[in-house]
Amino acid sequence: MNITMPRWSRETRDTLFLLVVIAWVVAPLYPELPVWCAALSLCLMGWRALLALRGKPLPQRGWLLLMVAIAIAATLMSFRTVLGRDAGVTLIVVLLALKTLELRARRDAFVVFFLGFFLMLTRFFYSQSLLNALGMLIGFVGLLTAVVNAHTMVEPAPLKHSAKRALQLSIWGTPVMVILFMLFPRIAPLWGLPSMVPAGKSGLSAQMEVGAVASLALDPSVAFRVRFDNATPAPGDLYFRGPVLSEFDGAQWRAAPVQRGKAATDIQPLGTALNYELTLQPHQQAWLLSLEATVTAPAIPGAQIRAGADLQWLKPSGVHTVTRYKAQAFTQYRYGQALTSAERARYLAMPRASNPRTRQWAQDLIARGPQAMRQIDQPAATRYWVKRALSILSEGGYSYTLQPGVFGEHTADEFWFDRKAGFCEHIASSYVVLMRLMGIPSRIITGYQGAQRNPFDDFWTVRQSDAHAWVEVWYADQGWQRVDPTTAVAPERISGPQRAAGSPSELANIVFGSISPDLAWRMRFMWDAVNNRWNQWVLNYEQAQQLALLARLGVTTPRWEDLIILLSTVLVSASLVAAAFMTWRRPQHDPWLRLLMRAQQRIAAAGEENLKVQRTPQQLAHQIQQRQSDELLTNTAAQAWLTWLQKMELLRYGPPAEPAPGQARTAKTLATLRQEFAQLPALKRPSN
Repeated sequence: MNITMPRWSRETRDTLFLLVVIAWVVAPLYPELPVWCAALSLCLMGWRALLALRGKPLPQRGWLLLMVAIAIAATLMSFRTVLGRDAGVTLIVVLLALKTLELRARRDAFVVFFLGFFLMLTRFFYSQSLLNALGMLIGFVGLLTAVVNAHTMVEPAPLKHSAKRALQLSIWGTPVMVILFMLFPRIAPLWGLPSMVPAGKSGLSAQMEVGAVASLALDPSVAFRVRFDNATPAPGDLYFRGPVLSEFDGAQWRAAPVQRGKAATDIQPLGTALNYELTLQPHQQAWLLSLEATVTAPAIPGAQIRAGADLQWLKPSGVHTVTRYKAQAFTQYRYGQALTSAERARYLAMPRASNPRTRQWAQDLIARGPQAMRQIDQPAATRYWVKRALSILSEGGYSYTLQPGVFGEHTADEFWFDRKAGFCEHIASSYVVLMRLMGIPSRIITGYQGAQRNPFDDFWTVRQSDAHAWVEVWYADQGWQRVDPTTAVAPERISGPQRAAGSPSELANIVFGSISPDLAWRMRFMWDAVNNRWNQWVLNYEQAQQLALLARLGVTTPRWEDLIILLSTVLVSASLVAAAFMTWRRPQHDPWLRLLMRAQQRIAAAGEENLKVQRTPQQLAHQIQQRQSDELLTNTAAQAWLTWLQKMELLRYGPPAEPAPGQARTAKTLATLRQEFAQLPALKRPSN
C-alpha cells in the first residue's frame, strides 16, 4: 500500500511548523503554571492548526479581545495579580497562543517569533539544568528556522534549507556567545526567586510537620555534590548539617531564632581535618549545607557568610544559584559543653497537653529504672536512658517505612504505641519527645546523610532522597552528641549502599528495562558527571572566575571595569574583522557578483569608470545610455548589452519565471548568461 504525504500550501506548512515549535517551547512550562493555562493555550493552538489545515479565515478581533479578558481574569483569580514571575509567564503563554490566531501579515509573525524567544528564556526561571538547556537549544534553532523561512521569498522554500541556514547562523554566533558568557560582568540572576519545596516529597525544609504526609515520594534529584581532597569519611560519618529544629508546638518543629556567632564557639575539634569542596544546588534558603562539623566559614568569593545557630553557616542573600565553596570539617568533635538555663529550658520545652501517653510512659520508665539512673542530670544516667530508648526501638518491633499514613494530634503517642512505623522524621521526633519528657535536653537536626561516589569524576553525589533527620542529646560532661535513632530501626538506611534508592519510574523501566543493571548504573554515573561539569563550568561561572581569568591574562588588580573594557575591545575588533571579511567574501563567492564585476570592467574600458564603486545592472545600463550617442543607442552592440543587463537584473531581483527549484533555476540561468556575456561585442569608446 502506497502512503502519500499531504501536499500543503506554503502558508499551511509554515503555520503548522511554527505551532509545533511554539508547543515545544511552552510545554516544559506547563507543570509550573495553572492547569487552565495549559488547557486554554493548547486549545487555541489546536484551533489555529485546524484553521490552517482547512484554509478557513482567522477569527474576528472581538473573539480575541474576549479571550484576552478571560485570560487576565483567570490570572487574577489564580495569583491575585498580573505581575510577578508565575503570573507574568502565564499571561505570556496565553498571549502567544492568541497571537497565532492573528497571523495576517509578516509583522504578526515577527511578534510571535520574538514572544517565543522571550518565553524560551523564562524556562530558566524554573530550571537551569543541562537537560533544560538542551531543550532550549532545540527550541532556539526551531524559532530561528521559522525566522529564516519568513525571510525566504523564493518559491518553493523547503524547510530543510531554512533549517540549514539557521544552524549555520547558530554556529557563527557561538563564538560571540562564548565571549559574552566569559566576559560580560556577572549580576544576580533574574531567576533567583524563592520557591517552596513541595509537600510530600523528600528534601530539606526550614520546618518539619510530623505526621502530615501519608506517604513519602523519594526525589532522586541532586541536592549537592562533594569532593574530598585528602581523605574520605566513613559512611557513618557522612552527616551534612542543615537547620536545627528545637521549638515544638505539638505538631510542628521549627528552628529557634538565629544566634550570631554560635556556630564556631565552644567547639573542640578531634582527629584529622577533612578538606572538601561542595557544589550546592539552589534551594532558595539561607543555610549552607556543611559536613559535621565545619568549624570555619565556607569560602565563597564575594559572598558574605556568617555563623548561624549551632554549627550552621548562613548566606544571608540566599542560595539562588548553583554555589560552590570549600570548607574544612572534623567528623569527631565536641561542642556546647556549657548550657545556659535559658537554653536548657528551650531544649526541654514541651506543650503540656501534647502526647499524654508518652509523658506517662517516660515517668514510668524512670520510676522502674535503676535507682542510680534516676538522677537524669548525671552524664551516666543520660547515657543509660539514651541507650535504653535505642534498644526499645531496635527490639520493640518498630520499622522504617515510606508509607506511614497520616498521624493525628499526638504523633509520638501514635508512633510509640499504635503504628510503630514511620520514616526518619517520625522516629527522630518521637525520640526527642521521649528524651525531653524524661528531662534530657535534646533537639532535631535536619540535613542529609550519606553520599554516592561517582567513579567517573570522583565526586560524591547527595540526592534529595538522602534528606534525613537525626537527634542531638546534651551530656553534662561532653556537650551535644549525635544520636541517630533511625539506625536502631533500619541500619541499612545509614550504611546501605543503595538505601532509599526507591523504585524506578515507569519511564525508566521502559527505557532501561532491557539494559543490564551494571550498564544502567554506569550510564547514570556518566550523566551525573556531565551534569556536574555543567554546574562547575557554566552555572557556577561567576565574577570571581571572571576576575581570575583577567589575572591569568596579566591584569595585576582585576576589576569588573576591566571586564567591560576587554569585552568592548574584543567585540569591536571582531566586528571590524567580520565586516572586512564579508566585504571581501561577497564578490569572491557570489557567482552573480563576479559576473557583474567582469561586465563592469568591460564597460569601464569604453570610458572613464571608477571600478572601486560597485554598480547594479540597472546603473550600468543607464551608464551605457548616457555615454553612447543617439546613433550608438541603436547600435546592435549597445542593444545587446542592454538586453543582457536586463536579464541580470531580473535574475537577482525579478519574480520567478518558472516553477523549477530556485537554486537549480538560478544556476542554469547564470550559466546561460555567462555564455552570452562571452559573446557580447565590445562597446565603442565615445568620441570627444
